[in-house]
Amino acid sequence: VQLQASGGGLVQPGGSLRLSCVLPARIYDIDTMAWYRQAPGKQRELVADISSDYSIRYADSVEGRFTISRDKAKSTVYLQMSSLKAEDTAAYYCYFRTGIAEYWGQGTQVTVSS
Repeated sequence: VQLQASGGGLVQPGGSLRLSCVLPARIYDIDTMAWYRQAPGKQRELVADISSDYSIRYADSVEGRFTISRDKAKSTVYLQMSSLKAEDTAAYYCYFRTGIAEYWGQGTQVTVSS
């Protein structure tokens, strides 16, 4: 099973995008949902994650600009991105973890450019 991510695209600096990621399967014990990103020539890095008790962590580089949220009933995680910068350009990957498995999305490209 692969996560299905959507919402990427081309946006001007200062703009906003909302990414969504859904698990197309009936799995009820999702612990952590997260977004990672990988820019060309760089390692994949954690952008934000949210646990089953809704505790949240953000990378310092996106704190105050990005908001992660989850809809437990829909097995969906969102990433609202605002005040986007050129350095946010990357492929964004969603990630889910349960007690026994991990799931990755296929990546959605975000390009911030004028």
